[in-house]
Amino acid sequence: MTEQPPTAGARTAEYRIEELAHLSGATVRTIRAYQDRGLLPRPERRGRANVYGDVHLARLRQIADLLDRGYTLASIKELLEAWDAGLDLGGVLGLVAEIDGPWTDEKASRISRADLDTAFGGTSDDASVAEAVELGVLERIPGHDDEYLVPSPRELAVAAELHSAGVPLPAISGHLREVRGQVEHIAARFVDFTTEHLFRPYLDHPPTDTEAAEAAALVRRLRPLAQQTIDAELARAMRTLATRYLRRHLAEAQPGEPGGSRDARSGERAAATAPASGIPRAAQSGTASRPVADPRPATDREPVLLPADTAQAVRDLVGPDNMAAFIAAAADREVRARTMDSLAAPAPGPAPAPRDAPAAERSRSPRR
Repeated sequence: MTEQPPTAGARTAEYRIEELAHLSGATVRTIRAYQDRGLLPRPERRGRANVYGDVHLARLRQIADLLDRGYTLASIKELLEAWDAGLDLGGVLGLVAEIDGPWTDEKASRISRADLDTAFGGTSDDASVAEAVELGVLERIPGHDDEYLVPSPRELAVAAELHSAGVPLPAISGHLREVRGQVEHIAARFVDFTTEHLFRPYLDHPPTDTEAAEAAALVRRLRPLAQQTIDAELARAMRTLATRYLRRHLAEAQPGEPGGSRDARSGERAAATAPASGIPRAAQSGTASRPVADPRPATDREPVLLPADTAQAVRDLVGPDNMAAFIAAAADREVRARTMDSLAAPAPGPAPAPRDAPAAERSRSPRR
């Protein structure tokens, strides 16, 4: 709303409606609709042709700017009438500036092409750079072909970290496009929500300077809430979904479970027949058909499948670093106890000796 119409008497350009549409970005049909609504002054009639000037072009750009800011055509008409009447719109412009201001405390930075290539593996990839520019992750700097503006250094750092972990650049770009679409949907819902409950009284008419100042203060107050809400909900969702994902895959890896893979079943058979070199085989007894986890798989030991809740209980008790030793010791104690039980068990056949029999006879072990 900073563009003023040309002053009276100034020489202005003249446009046919098709030329005006091309310069303003509006369609011919839209221009005529604006005229019918009273948003655009009537053109000057020259014979059988309508002639438009810079006043019309400036007004079309004002309308487009206000539409981009979320105003309805009815509100725009009232604003433009107030503007034409010479009323002060400083408060409205202040509100607009507040909304247009940064919504994060992150500062943009610059990066050279050489440093950019280094951050992404040291290989120059013009196609990936062009895609990053298209996505707005990088911005070209006029007159500096070997340097880029980075609006969000954190976003670029995330991409570099994912790439160093092994994610291909096209996959990162595709993921960003998908995430951006979802985040824009969330942002739209937040705007609709705050408009319905907070800002509607300021937007159904041209606000006064006082109302605009109140709305600007609300924007400053609410600005961090959107990001805080998303941060908290993303952390909650990641914890819930990552845990659920892990449990599902562990369940699928359990032999005999519905959906368990053929490779997982054959893996258990191999573990069941391999020579014991780590945890004693007796520790496998009583394994239930439920989600399982290998407490501490190692190449020099026999992998043993344990119920996931048992593994978690041991991990909580002694910590992940002591799990293998604890389970091995517990299994060893169980083996020794069962061995002692088998040695002390009475032999089948004759009835046990009466209580008054010699102690040596009562405790005699059966021959094996």
